[in-house]
Amino acid sequence: MEPVPSLLPQPQTTVRIEDNTITVTFGPIDLPTHFHGHLVTSLPKHGFHLSEDRFLIGFHANIFKQDGTPLPREYLHHLLLIDSSRKSLSCEGEASFIAGSGMEMVDAHFPEGYGVPLQKATRLIAAIAFYHQAPPTKHVMASFTMHMAPKASHLQPLEVYPIGINTSCYRTLPQRPENEIDDGILLQPGLQVNAAPVNFTLNGCVKFAYPHGHNQLVLVTLENTTTHRTLLRTVPTAGPNGTLLGFPPDQIYSNLQGFSVNTHDQYEMTMVYYRSLQSQGHAYGMANYLLYLRAGECSPLTRDQRKIPF
Repeated sequence: MEPVPSLLPQPQTTVRIEDNTITVTFGPIDLPTHFHGHLVTSLPKHGFHLSEDRFLIGFHANIFKQDGTPLPREYLHHLLLIDSSRKSLSCEGEASFIAGSGMEMVDAHFPEGYGVPLQKATRLIAAIAFYHQAPPTKHVMASFTMHMAPKASHLQPLEVYPIGINTSCYRTLPQRPENEIDDGILLQPGLQVNAAPVNFTLNGCVKFAYPHGHNQLVLVTLENTTTHRTLLRTVPTAGPNGTLLGFPPDQIYSNLQGFSVNTHDQYEMTMVYYRSLQSQGHAYGMANYLLYLRAGECSPLTRDQRKIPF
Protein backbone atom coordinates (compact mmCIF):
# COMPACT_ATOMS: atom_id res chain seq x y z
CA MET A 1 0.00 0.00 0.00
CA GLU A 2 1.27 3.45 -0.92
CA PRO A 3 1.93 5.73 2.06
CA VAL A 4 -0.56 8.52 2.60
CA PRO A 5 1.04 11.79 1.35
CA SER A 6 1.45 14.51 3.92
CA LEU A 7 2.17 18.22 3.69
CA LEU A 8 5.60 19.45 4.65
CA PRO A 9 5.53 21.67 7.74
CA GLN A 10 5.02 25.32 6.89
CA PRO A 11 7.13 28.04 8.52
CA GLN A 12 5.27 30.15 11.02
CA THR A 13 4.41 33.66 9.88
CA THR A 14 2.85 36.51 11.84
CA VAL A 15 1.55 39.92 10.78
CA ARG A 16 1.45 42.76 13.30
CA ILE A 17 -0.51 45.84 12.28
CA GLU A 18 -0.03 48.96 14.38
CA ASP A 19 -1.05 52.56 13.75
CA ASN A 20 1.43 53.36 10.98
CA THR A 21 3.48 50.17 10.62
CA ILE A 22 2.86 46.65 9.38
CA THR A 23 5.45 44.00 10.27
CA VAL A 24 5.54 40.55 8.70
CA THR A 25 7.75 38.11 10.63
CA PHE A 26 8.83 34.74 9.25
CA GLY A 27 10.07 31.97 11.51
CA PRO A 28 11.50 30.32 13.32
CA ILE A 29 12.92 28.49 10.29
CA ASP A 30 15.81 26.01 10.24
CA LEU A 31 18.34 26.45 7.44
CA PRO A 32 18.74 24.89 4.99
CA THR A 33 15.00 24.78 4.32
CA HIS A 34 13.27 21.72 2.90
CA PHE A 35 11.89 23.81 0.02
CA HIS A 36 13.61 23.58 -3.34
CA GLY A 37 13.46 25.33 -6.69
CA HIS A 38 13.91 28.93 -7.71
CA LEU A 39 14.62 31.27 -4.82
CA VAL A 40 11.72 33.47 -5.85
CA THR A 41 9.29 30.59 -5.48
CA SER A 42 11.00 28.22 -3.07
CA LEU A 43 9.34 29.20 0.20
CA PRO A 44 5.64 29.56 1.01
CA LYS A 45 4.21 33.05 0.74
CA HIS A 46 2.08 34.75 3.37
CA GLY A 47 -1.03 36.56 2.20
CA PHE A 48 -2.83 39.29 4.13
CA HIS A 49 -4.90 42.39 3.44
CA LEU A 50 -5.55 45.83 4.88
CA SER A 51 -8.86 46.89 6.36
CA GLU A 52 -8.63 50.34 4.79
CA ASP A 53 -6.81 52.23 2.04
CA ARG A 54 -3.29 53.29 3.02
CA PHE A 55 -0.11 54.72 1.49
CA LEU A 56 3.21 52.89 1.82
CA ILE A 57 5.96 55.46 2.47
CA GLY A 58 8.94 53.28 3.41
CA PHE A 59 10.20 49.91 4.60
CA HIS A 60 13.09 47.97 6.13
CA ALA A 61 14.15 44.34 6.70
CA ASN A 62 15.93 42.48 9.49
CA ILE A 63 17.24 38.95 10.11
CA PHE A 64 17.97 37.40 13.51
CA LYS A 65 17.68 34.27 15.65
CA GLN A 66 14.64 33.50 17.75
CA ASP A 67 16.46 34.72 20.88
CA GLY A 68 17.06 38.11 19.22
CA THR A 69 20.70 37.54 18.24
CA PRO A 70 21.41 39.33 14.94
CA LEU A 71 22.46 37.11 12.03
CA PRO A 72 24.86 38.00 9.20
CA ARG A 73 23.01 39.90 6.50
CA GLU A 74 24.41 37.43 3.93
CA TYR A 75 21.83 34.87 5.09
CA LEU A 76 19.00 36.86 3.55
CA HIS A 77 18.53 36.76 -0.20
CA HIS A 78 15.36 38.82 -0.23
CA LEU A 79 12.15 39.79 1.48
CA LEU A 80 9.50 40.93 -0.99
CA LEU A 81 6.07 42.50 -0.82
CA ILE A 82 3.78 41.73 -3.76
CA ASP A 83 0.47 43.41 -4.60
CA SER A 84 -1.60 40.69 -6.28
CA SER A 85 -3.98 43.25 -7.84
CA ARG A 86 -1.26 45.38 -9.43
CA LYS A 87 0.31 44.33 -12.74
CA SER A 88 4.07 44.56 -13.02
CA LEU A 89 5.32 47.33 -15.29
CA SER A 90 8.54 45.48 -16.12
CA CYS A 91 7.44 41.81 -16.18
CA GLU A 92 4.47 41.33 -18.50
CA GLY A 93 1.61 39.31 -17.04
CA GLU A 94 3.05 39.13 -13.53
CA ALA A 95 2.03 40.69 -10.25
CA SER A 96 3.96 43.73 -9.07
CA PHE A 97 6.74 43.79 -6.49
CA ILE A 98 6.01 46.98 -4.59
CA ALA A 99 8.75 46.76 -1.96
CA GLY A 100 11.65 44.52 -1.06
CA SER A 101 15.05 44.29 0.55
CA GLY A 102 18.03 41.96 0.54
CA MET A 103 21.30 41.82 2.41
CA GLU A 104 21.75 45.59 2.06
CA MET A 105 18.91 46.05 4.60
CA VAL A 106 18.74 49.77 3.88
CA ASP A 107 15.87 51.75 5.37
CA ALA A 108 13.70 53.15 2.57
CA HIS A 109 11.92 56.49 3.01
CA PHE A 110 10.16 57.96 -0.01
CA PRO A 111 10.27 61.72 -0.64
CA GLU A 112 7.81 63.71 1.44
CA GLY A 113 4.35 63.81 -0.06
CA TYR A 114 4.70 60.59 -2.08
CA GLY A 115 3.63 57.00 -1.41
CA VAL A 116 2.53 53.74 -3.00
CA PRO A 117 -1.26 53.39 -2.67
CA LEU A 118 -2.49 50.11 -1.17
CA GLN A 119 -6.19 49.35 -1.47
CA LYS A 120 -8.21 47.75 1.30
CA ALA A 121 -9.11 44.09 0.83
CA THR A 122 -6.37 43.70 -1.80
CA ARG A 123 -4.35 40.56 -1.18
CA LEU A 124 -0.78 41.49 -0.31
CA ILE A 125 1.81 38.71 -0.39
CA ALA A 126 5.03 38.66 1.61
CA ALA A 127 7.74 36.30 0.36
CA ILE A 128 11.15 35.36 1.73
CA ALA A 129 14.18 33.50 0.36
CA PHE A 130 17.51 32.64 1.94
CA TYR A 131 20.84 32.10 0.22
CA HIS A 132 21.43 28.51 -0.75
CA GLN A 133 24.97 28.90 0.62
CA ALA A 134 23.86 30.02 4.10
CA PRO A 135 25.27 27.58 6.68
CA PRO A 136 22.98 25.24 8.65
CA THR A 137 21.34 27.42 11.31
CA LYS A 138 18.40 26.77 13.57
CA HIS A 139 15.65 29.15 14.69
CA VAL A 140 16.18 31.78 12.01
CA MET A 141 13.70 34.64 11.86
CA ALA A 142 13.31 37.55 9.46
CA SER A 143 11.01 40.54 9.49
CA PHE A 144 9.84 43.07 6.93
CA THR A 145 8.38 46.30 8.29
CA MET A 146 6.28 48.59 6.10
CA HIS A 147 5.85 52.23 7.11
CA MET A 148 2.46 53.77 6.31
CA ALA A 149 1.37 57.36 6.05
CA PRO A 150 -1.13 58.45 8.73
CA LYS A 151 -4.71 57.47 7.99
CA ALA A 152 -6.63 59.74 5.59
CA SER A 153 -3.37 61.13 4.14
CA HIS A 154 -3.56 62.42 0.58
CA LEU A 155 -0.24 61.72 -1.13
CA GLN A 156 0.97 61.72 -4.72
CA PRO A 157 0.80 58.06 -5.85
CA LEU A 158 3.97 56.28 -6.96
CA GLU A 159 4.28 53.38 -9.41
CA VAL A 160 6.97 50.73 -8.85
CA TYR A 161 9.31 49.69 -11.67
CA PRO A 162 11.91 46.97 -10.87
CA ILE A 163 14.98 46.80 -13.11
CA GLY A 164 18.17 44.76 -12.88
CA ILE A 165 21.17 43.05 -14.45
CA ASN A 166 20.11 39.56 -13.38
CA THR A 167 16.95 37.82 -14.59
CA SER A 168 14.05 38.90 -12.37
CA CYS A 169 10.86 37.90 -14.22
CA TYR A 170 9.35 34.49 -13.53
CA ARG A 171 8.59 33.82 -17.19
CA THR A 172 12.22 34.38 -18.25
CA LEU A 173 13.91 32.30 -15.54
CA PRO A 174 14.20 29.26 -17.85
CA GLN A 175 16.13 31.41 -20.36
CA ARG A 176 18.82 32.52 -17.92
CA PRO A 177 22.41 32.29 -19.22
CA GLU A 178 24.57 29.40 -18.04
CA ASN A 179 26.55 31.60 -15.67
CA GLU A 180 23.45 32.69 -13.71
CA ILE A 181 21.61 30.78 -10.98
CA ASP A 182 19.17 31.71 -8.22
CA ASP A 183 21.95 33.34 -6.19
CA GLY A 184 22.92 35.62 -9.08
CA ILE A 185 25.54 35.89 -11.83
CA LEU A 186 28.75 33.91 -11.33
CA LEU A 187 31.65 36.16 -10.34
CA GLN A 188 35.18 35.39 -11.47
CA PRO A 189 38.26 36.50 -9.45
CA GLY A 190 39.32 40.00 -10.33
CA LEU A 191 37.31 42.82 -11.88
CA GLN A 192 34.01 41.92 -13.55
CA VAL A 193 31.69 44.29 -15.40
CA ASN A 194 28.22 43.20 -16.55
CA ALA A 195 25.77 45.37 -18.45
CA ALA A 196 22.19 44.84 -19.64
CA PRO A 197 19.68 46.96 -21.59
CA VAL A 198 16.64 48.39 -19.81
CA ASN A 199 13.40 49.13 -21.63
CA PHE A 200 10.71 51.25 -20.02
CA THR A 201 7.06 50.61 -20.84
CA LEU A 202 5.85 54.06 -19.77
CA ASN A 203 6.98 57.65 -19.55
CA GLY A 204 7.66 58.52 -15.95
CA CYS A 205 9.48 60.64 -13.40
CA VAL A 206 11.63 58.66 -10.94
CA LYS A 207 11.51 60.06 -7.41
CA PHE A 208 13.20 57.25 -5.45
CA ALA A 209 15.51 54.33 -6.29
CA TYR A 210 16.19 51.45 -3.90
CA PRO A 211 19.41 49.52 -4.75
CA HIS A 212 20.20 45.85 -4.20
CA GLY A 213 23.58 44.14 -4.42
CA HIS A 214 25.78 41.39 -3.00
CA ASN A 215 29.23 41.08 -1.43
CA GLN A 216 32.09 42.36 -3.61
CA LEU A 217 29.88 44.97 -5.31
CA VAL A 218 31.76 48.14 -6.30
CA LEU A 219 29.31 50.17 -8.40
CA VAL A 220 25.84 50.15 -9.99
CA THR A 221 24.73 52.61 -12.67
CA LEU A 222 21.69 53.40 -14.80
CA GLU A 223 22.39 55.39 -17.97
CA ASN A 224 20.35 56.88 -20.78
CA THR A 225 22.57 55.84 -23.68
CA THR A 226 20.53 57.87 -26.16
CA THR A 227 21.16 61.19 -24.42
CA HIS A 228 24.51 60.07 -22.91
CA ARG A 229 23.36 60.87 -19.40
CA THR A 230 24.09 59.01 -16.16
CA LEU A 231 20.87 58.82 -14.18
CA LEU A 232 21.98 56.75 -11.18
CA ARG A 233 25.46 56.06 -9.85
CA THR A 234 25.37 54.02 -6.65
CA VAL A 235 28.40 53.02 -4.55
CA PRO A 236 27.98 50.76 -1.50
CA THR A 237 29.87 50.78 1.78
CA ALA A 238 32.10 47.71 2.00
CA GLY A 239 34.43 46.02 4.46
CA PRO A 240 38.14 45.39 3.79
CA ASN A 241 37.37 42.06 2.10
CA GLY A 242 34.55 43.48 -0.01
CA THR A 243 31.71 42.48 2.31
CA LEU A 244 28.67 44.61 1.57
CA LEU A 245 27.83 46.75 4.60
CA GLY A 246 24.97 48.63 3.00
CA PHE A 247 24.39 51.84 1.07
CA PRO A 248 24.94 55.17 2.87
CA PRO A 249 22.08 57.70 2.77
CA ASP A 250 23.77 59.84 0.11
CA GLN A 251 23.81 56.80 -2.21
CA ILE A 252 20.04 56.25 -2.01
CA TYR A 253 18.42 58.36 -4.71
CA SER A 254 15.52 60.37 -3.26
CA ASN A 255 14.58 63.57 -5.01
CA LEU A 256 11.40 65.61 -5.24
CA GLN A 257 12.37 66.88 -8.70
CA GLY A 258 13.22 63.41 -10.00
CA PHE A 259 14.55 62.38 -13.41
CA SER A 260 12.60 61.35 -16.51
CA VAL A 261 12.49 57.98 -18.28
CA ASN A 262 10.57 57.21 -21.45
CA THR A 263 9.60 54.48 -23.87
CA HIS A 264 11.71 55.63 -26.85
CA ASP A 265 15.23 56.23 -25.45
CA GLN A 266 17.71 53.40 -24.86
CA TYR A 267 18.86 52.67 -21.31
CA GLU A 268 21.53 50.45 -19.80
CA MET A 269 22.32 49.17 -16.31
CA THR A 270 25.88 48.25 -15.34
CA MET A 271 27.25 46.46 -12.31
CA VAL A 272 30.90 46.31 -11.28
CA TYR A 273 32.22 43.65 -8.91
CA TYR A 274 35.72 42.89 -7.67
CA ARG A 275 36.73 39.55 -6.13
CA SER A 276 40.19 39.13 -4.67
CA LEU A 277 42.44 37.07 -6.94
CA GLN A 278 43.00 34.56 -4.12
CA SER A 279 39.26 34.03 -3.58
CA GLN A 280 38.14 30.41 -3.31
CA GLY A 281 34.79 28.83 -4.10
CA HIS A 282 31.87 30.35 -5.96
CA ALA A 283 30.35 33.80 -5.50
CA TYR A 284 27.39 35.37 -7.26
CA GLY A 285 26.44 38.97 -7.92
CA MET A 286 23.26 40.90 -8.53
CA ALA A 287 22.42 44.53 -9.20
CA ASN A 288 18.86 45.81 -9.05
CA TYR A 289 16.87 48.96 -8.50
CA LEU A 290 13.30 49.32 -7.35
CA LEU A 291 12.36 52.57 -9.08
CA TYR A 292 9.46 54.55 -7.62
CA LEU A 293 8.06 56.92 -10.20
CA ARG A 294 5.15 59.11 -11.19
CA ALA A 295 3.60 58.60 -14.61
CA GLY A 296 4.30 61.48 -17.01
CA GLU A 297 7.06 64.02 -17.34
CA CYS A 298 8.86 65.56 -14.38
CA SER A 299 7.30 68.89 -13.39
CA PRO A 300 9.01 71.93 -11.89
CA LEU A 301 8.93 72.01 -8.11
CA THR A 302 6.37 74.20 -6.41
CA ARG A 303 7.44 76.91 -4.00
CA ASP A 304 6.46 74.74 -1.07
CA GLN A 305 8.54 71.87 -2.38
CA ARG A 306 11.52 74.20 -2.85
CA LYS A 307 10.87 75.51 0.67
CA ILE A 308 10.75 79.06 -0.71
CA PRO A 309 8.36 81.27 1.31
CA PHE A 310 5.60 83.13 -0.48
